[in-house]
Amino acid sequence: MFNPDLKNVLKNNVSRYSLVTATAKLAREISDRALEDGEIMTEKPVSIALDELIAGKYKIVEPTEEQED
Repeated sequence: MFNPDLKNVLKNNVSRYSLVTATAKLAREISDRALEDGEIMTEKPVSIALDELIAGKYKIVEPTEEQED
């Protein structure tokens, strides 16, 4: 089972929800790119996406909520 250490990603005040959302979006892009190129994937897109996020290739930006005064 794939169980990476997420401390480095979550230390920048990134919520787990944002991490899951970013991983899913990136995995979809990786999968779509492979499909367009006719590439056969041997590793799961989610694993690749999570590895890239942990390595710091992408930055997760938390959405800012507008507050009503």
